[in-house]
Amino acid sequence: MATTPKISARNVDVFYGAKKAIDQVSIDIDEGIVTAFIGPSGCGKSTFLRTLNRMNDTIASCRVEGSIKLDGEDIYDGRMDVVQLRARVGMVFQKPNPFPKSIFENVAYGARIHGLAAGKSEMDEIVEKALRRAGLWDEVKDRLTDAGTALSGGQQQRLCIARAIAVSPEVILMDEPCSALDPIATARIEELIDELKERYAIVIVTHSMQQAARVSQRTAFFHLGVMVEYGDTDAIFTNPREERTKDYITGRYG
Repeated sequence: MATTPKISARNVDVFYGAKKAIDQVSIDIDEGIVTAFIGPSGCGKSTFLRTLNRMNDTIASCRVEGSIKLDGEDIYDGRMDVVQLRARVGMVFQKPNPFPKSIFENVAYGARIHGLAAGKSEMDEIVEKALRRAGLWDEVKDRLTDAGTALSGGQQQRLCIARAIAVSPEVILMDEPCSALDPIATARIEELIDELKERYAIVIVTHSMQQAARVSQRTAFFHLGVMVEYGDTDAIFTNPREERTKDYITGRYG
């Protein structure tokens, strides 16, 4: 039986001033799976990712055309509450970016802004649940007042994931979340992504085709601002329909 996609994008164009960075991208993103965006540097995959929670709004020269819907609601409608949208569609960036606050306050920050806790005990519960889901609780439970910036790189990235999920998002966007991490920390994040997909729709931008193959169930290949091909990850990597996809995967360019 067909299910309604969590996010549905149709004929999306993105411009920076006069320059067109994304050209007519249409894609459906479903719950319960990880979708990977792959492609060479500068191909538009991060730009398109940022359209999904309107992060591009922060760039004055950026203009988005086309339709992007979350649960059937147009996220670019003038009545859309962008703060609420970014709570529903959270983002984890390439470089871990904990706030200059304690571990506890990093995770509690969004819950405070959105008024999700009635008192201290509820906030404690939200923070613990988010840290547990991010696989970090056992490592930090005795040092919650320590600075988030004092954690290792891999721990900082899991702290940022905990911060994103503390506000109960429905979608998590990850922009190359492992590119600044060592192989052991990368493996921990990949395990975490696999666990989190049961609860959230996850979209990950990655330069690593091996990572896309390991963590995702669907893959979209971007090249020169165009989404060349989108389908089941196994099919994209073993039997791509498009010659450009095949050339990229076999290392002829990129």
